[in-house]
Parts: sequence; C-alpha cells; structure tokens
Amino acid sequence: MKEIVVLSGKGGTGKTSLTASFAVLGGAELVVADCDVDAADMHLLLEPDFADREDFHSGELAVIDPSKCSDCGQCAAVCRYDAVEVIGGRHVIDELGCEGCGYCARVCPDDAIENIEQHVGQWYRSAIRTGSTMIHARLKIGADNSGKLVAKVKRMAREAAAAQGKDWVLVDGSPGVGCPVVSSLSGASLVVLVTEPTVSGLHDLRRVYKLVKMFGIAAGCIINKADLNAKVSRELREFLENEEIPILTEIPYDERFTSAITQGRTIVEWDPDLARLLGDCWKKITELAGDHQI
Repeated sequence: MKEIVVLSGKGGTGKTSLTASFAVLGGAELVVADCDVDAADMHLLLEPDFADREDFHSGELAVIDPSKCSDCGQCAAVCRYDAVEVIGGRHVIDELGCEGCGYCARVCPDDAIENIEQHVGQWYRSAIRTGSTMIHARLKIGADNSGKLVAKVKRMAREAAAAQGKDWVLVDGSPGVGCPVVSSLSGASLVVLVTEPTVSGLHDLRRVYKLVKMFGIAAGCIINKADLNAKVSRELREFLENEEIPILTEIPYDERFTSAITQGRTIVEWDPDLARLLGDCWKKITELAGDHQI
C-alpha cells in the first residue's frame, strides 16, 4: 500500500482542488482521506454520503458540580489558564480556556470538580461519487487535538484500503507546519507540495519542506498559478532545483478552476486541456511514489 500526502505551506494555493482532481483521476483504485480537519471542504467536490459516523473524544475538561460547590475560589486561585470564571456569584469553567490539567479538582475541598472526556468532533466513512471511499472528519469550533483526529482519519483510511484491496491512499493534508501536518506525514510514501509564486508561498514552501525533509520522505512539487509572478516563479524553481525536488507540473492561473468549483466539480471534469495536464501529473505522482511500502 502506498500513501500520497498533498501539502501546502499556506492556505489558498489550490491544494484541496488539486487533491480532489487526483481523487477523480484515481477513481475506485484508491481511498481518499481528508485530513484538513480544522477546515475540511473536500466533501464539497466529492459528494460523500456520510453513511457511517462516529463521535471523536480526546482530551479532558474540568466540570464543576454546582450542588457541591461552596464557591470557596480555590480552583480559580490555582488555575494557570484563567479558565475559572465567576458568573452570577457561582464558579464555572470556561470550556475554551480549560486545558484539562486536573489541578483544580485536586485542590477542591468539596470534591465538586471532575474531569470528563471531551467530545471534540466526528469522523465519517463515506462513499463518494468516484466509486471510492472517503474517510473524513470535522473538528468542533475551538477544539484541540486536531493531530489526534488526523491520526484517526489516516488509520481508518488505511484500514479501509486494506479491507478493499486498494493499493493507494490519497491524503489531503492541512496547510502550514503544525501538529495536524506532522500527523499527516506519518507513514507517507510521497509528499506532493503545492505552492504558488508569491512571497508568502515561497517562504512557506521552504518551511513545510524543511519538515518533510526531517521525516526523510520523498517529495515533488506543483507550482500553481505559475504565471502570477515571473520573479518569484524563478526563485521557486531555483529552490526546488537546489533541494532536488522534481517539478511535477506548472499550472497557469486560470479562472476555470473557480467556474468548476462553483458547480461542485473538479477541474479535470470541467476542462479537457487542464484534465490532460493533471492526468500527466497524476501519472508522475504514482510513478514517483515508487515501491515504498507503509
């Protein structure tokens, strides 16, 4: 089994649009995993049926039982996160501020505080219109532990691929270099970096590739909107050449991407010229993935 992870150093480079296009090109031969759990949107293009869903719990949250609480204030005095508030004369926990450390429960003389497991989101197993399976998730607003939810999505995607005899797992990772990106990289065969010729695009490509390099994972790069800035495009190519990262394709700025998205379709279903371009790119990606096993 081989796992291809599509990443970008910043949002807005076209990462998800391209990943959805590759999902269409791969069809029923792969399992898709949307690991951009903080802002999942690949479902807008692949029409999952949300057939199976399961709550995801991670981390803990302090809860005060008002029937036991004497409002002595010791919990507020020791909370380093200022997560204990006084509302209407009663002590309550600010859910967004609480880190679940349990210190308040330890010092409470009334035994009025306990830590409960947090419900932070849901993950789904869906059939999608390409004839394949997609594992995806949604993290609750303000919830932590997105890296753990990414790990869950990836694990379920691998299990689905193994059960269905599929050789490929295609992962849409989060932008940036944070915890969910690190989790997305675990076990990857190949990373496809998506960038754009802007100052921030080049800066963030360098950051995310530094992370990929630390993991020792092979990488290729797609330069999207390649004709946006000739100077930065040259700098991008120089960086990729110096790091020996192959350019998988260069895509010109094209408003047909927007037209396709507004109709809920990928660009490979919308425009034959770009479909051929990305078809060749997908072939290079599968070849570059090689024989690395996960």
